[in-house]
Amino acid sequence: MTTPLFLLRCVQLGISIRDLDLLTIGMVNDMFAESRNDEYPYREIAGQDEFDNF
Repeated sequence: MTTPLFLLRCVQLGISIRDLDLLTIGMVNDMFAESRNDEYPYREIAGQDEFDNF
């Protein structure tokens, strides 16, 4: 990952330069990956019964 790409990811997540003092590169990467997961159209979402069986 290049510096410009990292900074682009920060802008996409709404992270300011001041906030970067509190975060690691890995944390920003994880946040970006999770933000992309939010847009995935899951067909079926598990309910409480499925979690209890798990």
